[in-house]
Amino acid sequence: MEIVTSLPLLPPRPADSHKGTFGRVLIVAGSRGMSGAAVLCGLGALRGGAGLVQVATPADIQPVVAAANPCYLTAALPQDEQGRLCYQAWETILELARVATVVAAGPGWGQSVGLQHLAARLVRELPRPLVLDADALNNLAQAGLAWLENAPAVRILTPHPGEFARLLGLSTAQVQTQREELAAAFARQHRLIVVLKGHGTVVSDGERLYRNHTGNPGMATGGTGDVLTGLLAALLAQRLEPFTAAQLAVFLHGRAGDLARDAKGEIGLTASDVADFLPWAIRQCIARLIPTAERDTRDAGN
Repeated sequence: MEIVTSLPLLPPRPADSHKGTFGRVLIVAGSRGMSGAAVLCGLGALRGGAGLVQVATPADIQPVVAAANPCYLTAALPQDEQGRLCYQAWETILELARVATVVAAGPGWGQSVGLQHLAARLVRELPRPLVLDADALNNLAQAGLAWLENAPAVRILTPHPGEFARLLGLSTAQVQTQREELAAAFARQHRLIVVLKGHGTVVSDGERLYRNHTGNPGMATGGTGDVLTGLLAALLAQRLEPFTAAQLAVFLHGRAGDLARDAKGEIGLTASDVADFLPWAIRQCIARLIPTAERDTRDAGN
């Protein structure tokens, strides 16, 4: 197992860039009462630099999600009587994904038999890189891990310890005592990437392992994981190698949280604060690539 300690860098953007240069992210998120998860995930993708972001969400809450931010597109999906996505959303999602570079799914879904089938089919059949978070993982745990086999594109799972415990059939305490070993073994067995969130978030593809050191207790609040999912999808859409995208996403997410803490304090920190500080965290990474004289010239020009 290679322990990765060096940090990947996000290079400056070419002068002739356009929105197509930085990829298109499709986010499948939300349910009745959980529109915020879709909004925060979309915000994370926007702040992460994706060229275009589309949030596909149950029809009932599509107007709410659309009104929350004018910078992403939205799409209404079929829903069940409880306002959750239903299995019939699959065909619409597949059509929307045809023009997407990356798909992220799971924030705010809730759980149902229909969602179990939907999560399983997304994993097995979607021909795009797929980031799975939150209830996509909980529903997949019920559907069975056999659906992870022979996926047609890269899969990145971003569980917190409780979600990972459900995937493994272990207790959360057992996961917490063997975070690195279990993440690496699961990634190796299923040929995917695991981002095991928590204090010292672990990223592994089964061959490499990175332990993150940014972040703080102020980020222990609802919605920060949704922001990370959107951010990771945005970095993938910008054609970063998948392990590198995951590693950089957790670093930038934690660094943005640290900048937000320094400005506002830990208590009362919100997920949207973390998202709002992402451009500053990214700017710090880009600055490391630009010689001082050139950076001074750019700043003067702005």
